[in-house]
Amino acid sequence: MRNYDNLVEALNDLKSKGYNYDFNLLDNCLRCEKLDKDFSPVEFNVEEVIHFEGDDSSADSRSILYVIETSSGIKGTLLTTNSIYHNNLSKELIAKLR
Repeated sequence: MRNYDNLVEALNDLKSKGYNYDFNLLDNCLRCEKLDKDFSPVEFNVEEVIHFEGDDSSADSRSILYVIETSSGIKGTLLTTNSIYHNNLSKELIAKLR
């Protein structure tokens, strides 16, 4: 696992390595707006999970960066807060992100 000092450094490094797409969470899949495409949990792999602490110690200031590659070779990132498990995500999606 790589160590980064901050989120911006991580995103810049990952973009230089081809992780050019941004993913968003939907209830049962990941969405790439740029490609206008959804990816079910069986269509992607989480290659790395990187945790970042905010300026204070509250859970609201924590971020999680998921480094993702789809089964079709699309590389990108998903940025979430520590609270993804409070959303209405499917069990399959939560298991994939765990």
